Amino acid sequence: MKTSVNLFFQIMKVLLLFVCFTVLFYLGMVWLNQEYEGYQRYSEPKGAAIKVMKAGDSEEETWLSRLMLLYLDGE
Repeated sequence: MKTSVNLFFQIMKVLLLFVCFTVLFYLGMVWLNQEYEGYQRYSEPKGAAIKVMKAGDSEEETWLSRLMLLYLDGE
C-alpha cells in the first residue's frame, strides 16, 4: 500500500514537472513570436547599398541562358 502511494506521488511529481516545463516552453515561444512580429525582413537597406543586378532588363538574356547559368554556377 505504501509503495503504491509513493509511486503515485513520484508519477505526479514527474507529470507536474512536465506540465511546468511545457508551459514555460510555450510562453517562451509566444514571447519570441511577439518580439519578432513587427520585424521587417525585406525592408530597404540603409547606407551605401547598391542594386547588384536588374533582372529582365537585358533583351538578349533568355530563360534558357538563365537556366544554363543556374546549372553552371549552382545559384
